[in-house]
Amino acid sequence: MPLDHFRIDDRLIHGQVVVGWGQPCAIGFLVLVDDEVARSDWEQELYRMGVPPEMDVYFDSVESAARRLPEYRADRRCGMLLTGDIDTMERLVARAPDITAVTVGGIHHKAGRAARLRYVFLTPDEEARLRALAERGVTVTAQDVPSASPLSLDALLRGDGSG
Repeated sequence: MPLDHFRIDDRLIHGQVVVGWGQPCAIGFLVLVDDEVARSDWEQELYRMGVPPEMDVYFDSVESAARRLPEYRADRRCGMLLTGDIDTMERLVARAPDITAVTVGGIHHKAGRAARLRYVFLTPDEEARLRALAERGVTVTAQDVPSASPLSLDALLRGDGSG
């Protein structure tokens, strides 16, 4: 299976991604897209420590990820691309308009954000940015773990965890 998971999760690489998604979805590689992490060997090493040896991890800026998407998609293994925020995913989609689906996996509480789901808190601007992605033709869903049913963008913005 090719790269087919595009996920926004402010924790980036963590147990839920590596174990919760990695094992049931047979993820063979992760692509972490973050301009700062892509320039920091130290941060990359920290993230690598959370990934099992059989799973590859690649670090890209938005620009390099957009260029390398065909390479990642050609990989026969299942892969997941992660961004830590909506802005980064939005910038990537602008450079790679063939991204057609994005999952909101975790945006946690901080000042100015309101709870939408137990794992998603959004500001009004972030809500508007998710809507803008949808208006570009991207299917935006929310899903914390693969065993949960994906929630539509409308359900997410209503805070309706039932679907």
